Amino acid sequence: MKKRTAWILAMSFGCVASMGIAQHKAQDRRQYLDPQTQVTDDPRRVPVKPGPRGPEGTVVLRGGRIFDGTGAPVREGTLVIERNKISRILPPQATDWPKDARVIDVSGKTVLPGLIDLHTHLSRGEDQDFAASISDSASTLIALEKLRYFIESGITSVRDVASRSDVPFRLKAWVAQNRIPGPRVFAAGQFITGEGGHGTEGVPDELVRMDGETRVASGPDDWRQAVREQFHNGADLIKLGSHFTAEEVQAAVDEAHELGLKVTVDAETFYIDRAVEAGADTIEHPLPRSEQTIRLMAKKGIAADPTLVPYMIIFDTSGGYFDTTSRRFTFSKEANLEMLRRLKRAGVKCGVGTDLIGDWYRHLPTVYITELKQFVAAGWSVPEALSAATRTNAQILDMDDRLGTLESGKLADILVIAGQPDIDLDDLDKVDVVIRDGNVVVEHGQIVIPRHVPVREWKPAAM
Repeated sequence: MKKRTAWILAMSFGCVASMGIAQHKAQDRRQYLDPQTQVTDDPRRVPVKPGPRGPEGTVVLRGGRIFDGTGAPVREGTLVIERNKISRILPPQATDWPKDARVIDVSGKTVLPGLIDLHTHLSRGEDQDFAASISDSASTLIALEKLRYFIESGITSVRDVASRSDVPFRLKAWVAQNRIPGPRVFAAGQFITGEGGHGTEGVPDELVRMDGETRVASGPDDWRQAVREQFHNGADLIKLGSHFTAEEVQAAVDEAHELGLKVTVDAETFYIDRAVEAGADTIEHPLPRSEQTIRLMAKKGIAADPTLVPYMIIFDTSGGYFDTTSRRFTFSKEANLEMLRRLKRAGVKCGVGTDLIGDWYRHLPTVYITELKQFVAAGWSVPEALSAATRTNAQILDMDDRLGTLESGKLADILVIAGQPDIDLDDLDKVDVVIRDGNVVVEHGQIVIPRHVPVREWKPAAM
């Protein structure tokens, strides 16, 4: 069991990615899409059959405090949702909506964009026996429970950066179809690393393959092939991890960008240098890197997903991060917070992720709030930290044209808090209403599952 626990801990911290705000992907096919063409609401942007989306009708959030995530001051207002999109934000006393609209009084409450978690592993739960650890059904059940915890905490999108088999892709589809409650899922598929790389240290090859979360690759051509496999399976992004050669990470980043996907990388020390030089889009975790590399991240527009909170848990419960060759350096809670400060001083765009492995997701929303408080401790204001959790995270997801702010035409992923989280982050614990894709999925703090509607009337034939 101790070996299994060490392996789960080792598997959890592997995701460095780069974000192309100042840089351009090798092939961004969106330039060939007419803006009127309907496409999937994910970074793949696959054309779909035209037609209305989301639930029928209009939902009105009347008379709340509007924190829109754009950097504008909080203001009183009424937000109108038509089907799955934000229609408009009205003055607080306006009544310009259809007579049959559903009106929810949010007076005195704060309306803000749904929160986003950039670093999750949906299929990875508390310690399991071996049979459960290689079971798609057990992994799916764990993921279903995690989705409930996330959505109840006001998190309307999660970026899954390595899960078992096709579990995250199936969950993504079911959530999108509103068949199960949960946040939007943006999935990377398998974690790609080298033989003996992060997450595989001391684990037999047979067990790595059976676990299904990791794709071990060797040589530039195989790293390209591994990226293609994740794209084939439905990946919204690619996740790489050290170790790798400069040629291997370059091949993987180039292939992902040619497929139109961003790359996130879990690396440390000089492996971060290689990932940044290769043009990755985001670097995960607060792991050591040089000042020169931090400056290059800022220059190239490569983002960071610091994930301080999982290391805080490890240091508090285990005293340190031990028994892994991909963590051969000294670090601490203080050093990690200082890394976040250094990234901020350099102007690196930083997003919010939690990397909750084991049973840590049961601490939601406290752990998410704690991550935001680390941003404040590193120099962000409370409103800036909230914007990092919404607008900045949407940018890193490559979804900022649809998510992250409350603006007309954006997708209706909305959180209502019975408090003022722009003043006191602890108020994020007071989730009242959560709307995802225009569907009211949490009301009065509890999951809402409407009664099923029969597809058609059926009566048995006469005997």
